[in-house]
Amino acid sequence: MSLVIFLGLIAVVLLYFITLYNNLVQLKHNVTKAWSNIDVLLKQRHDELPKLVETCKQYMQFEQTTLEKVMQARAGVAAARETHNIGALGTAETSLRSGLSALFATVEAYPELKANEHFQHLTARITELENSIADRREFYNESVNLNNVRIEQFPDVVIARFFQFEAAQTLEFAEDDRRDADLSNLFSSGS
Repeated sequence: MSLVIFLGLIAVVLLYFITLYNNLVQLKHNVTKAWSNIDVLLKQRHDELPKLVETCKQYMQFEQTTLEKVMQARAGVAAARETHNIGALGTAETSLRSGLSALFATVEAYPELKANEHFQHLTARITELENSIADRREFYNESVNLNNVRIEQFPDVVIARFFQFEAAQTLEFAEDDRRDADLSNLFSSGS
């Protein structure tokens, strides 16, 4: 009888550790899935930005530096995305957002461009993608947080260390991106 109880206890403990392991695997894959969702949106935005810049070039002959900054920032985001470098992505995203803000502020001086239907469609699409990226970034960081907390909690930490589960990095942006926008500066630079 005591052998049956002992074997039953071992089975319960084994099932418990299997459940913990499976939960850690699920959390790890949630982080990967959340990153993949961001990656898809970044790729879509990467594909849309050249169209926006080309449309702007038709009207903005003297604003090349603004357009070049957007394209350089786009290249930085693409490089960070392809290498899965979360830290570099945050910096590149800040640069891209700054470039887009400058571009949209500059557009104020070109009423024909603002009235262009293709331009309006592209800006709406990029704005939609920006909002989706922000939502997915929040979901990604929450997934990372859940993963990182679980691999440090006892008894999960035992399994996490044994099977070499690693902490994931949150997607953070530079100080400029977290600061409130200076609206008066944005509007005055466009006129």
